[in-house]
Amino acid sequence: MPDKKDFVIKDKRIFAEGDEEKPIKEDKEKPLDEATAEESESEAAQDQEETDYQLPEINFATFIFSLNHSVLVHLGVMDDPSTGKKARNLPIAKQTIDILGMLEEKTQGNLTEDEAKMLKSILYDLRMIYIKEKG
Repeated sequence: MPDKKDFVIKDKRIFAEGDEEKPIKEDKEKPLDEATAEESESEAAQDQEETDYQLPEINFATFIFSLNHSVLVHLGVMDDPSTGKKARNLPIAKQTIDILGMLEEKTQGNLTEDEAKMLKSILYDLRMIYIKEKG
């Protein structure tokens, strides 16, 4: 099939003064397949940078552990990954504990025995830490 370039992308955005992005030259034209190829390469490079390490399998346990970690950060037990410092936010910690409690209630009878025990244990521990931190 011959290389047909029927579509052309024209970016006519105008940026206000002070915008961090550089203005794009008006009437800058690129054939669609060239623009798409550049965009795909850029996205692939960004994805590679973000996944230089192996992510854990997504399942119920990793989801619960993620929420557990979030509560521990909000309780000030663990460092906040974004700042590297401990900071307490008890209302957010309580809300996340309540979400875990709701999950325990709504999934009752649908979890494996190990998942149910894990959730019950995590909830107990988090509630005890919350009471200690609040008092």
